[in-house]
Amino acid sequence: MSSDEVAIGLISAPGSATEMASMLADDLHAELSLHLPSVDWRVSTVVDALVEPPSDDVALVAAARDRLLKEGWALVVILTDLPLKIRRRPVVAHASPVHGVAVVCVPALGAIGIRRRTRDTVVGLVRTLLGDTGHSALSGRAAGLDRRVSQLGRSQQPDGDDGVTFTARVLSGNLRLLIGMVRANQPWRLAIGLSRALTAALAAGVFALVTPDIWQLSAALDWVRLSAIAMGSVVGIAVALIAGAGLWERTSHPVGRKQVTLFNLATAATVVLGVLFLYAALLVLALATSPVLVPAQRTRR
Repeated sequence: MSSDEVAIGLISAPGSATEMASMLADDLHAELSLHLPSVDWRVSTVVDALVEPPSDDVALVAAARDRLLKEGWALVVILTDLPLKIRRRPVVAHASPVHGVAVVCVPALGAIGIRRRTRDTVVGLVRTLLGDTGHSALSGRAAGLDRRVSQLGRSQQPDGDDGVTFTARVLSGNLRLLIGMVRANQPWRLAIGLSRALTAALAAGVFALVTPDIWQLSAALDWVRLSAIAMGSVVGIAVALIAGAGLWERTSHPVGRKQVTLFNLATAATVVLGVLFLYAALLVLALATSPVLVPAQRTRR
């Protein structure tokens, strides 16, 4: 690596973070080249979870430091989907300049404008790792940058560096974190995976539409009971899917309990949304087929 070249490792957890990293690599290179044109930037993407959940940012930084030394990078940025917290506050990002490691909790950035937010966060963290926040402080100082890169690439891992941690507010931050985790789970894919169930439900719905019992039952019940039945069926299906697939996590580790709780909340919300998408598709199909299957006099009732 030349004195004015900086190699950055972009490590992403498998899943939605990987898709984000593939789009972010070019954006990151362009942004860094714009802010620090005197440096030749090289961004390498790697898919690696690094640690097994539940875990914290300390373990992530240690694992990333080992990967940095193995690959010969000067800096490393981790895109993780683990919900990291400090004193009940969600951790959005963490930078350790001494170790040359930065961590971005992608779900904590929310679900809107995620690519732009991730890009801006990563660019800011990289500049923090380089020990500068100005646009021009590193320009024309390749020798100083080279010394900084040499420090970051030392084989021993320093101790006692807490780095810089960016956290969100307790209530809004945790809500944004949960929404981001649900988005990362992509509940619409669950609905697509339930297409066979949709076919069976449509067949049952067609049978119900052409029999008088379902119409008599709907006429006898008020909207409160019908709503309760609908909610009960959604919850029942969601519980059956979670239990049948073994998606509910448990841990005896005291540090990981809050993290596992968030995992379970995100899983439950994802499955419920997936079932709601399935019901919405079934409703649309039922409305489309009812004029053909239901006699005219019955539709007027």
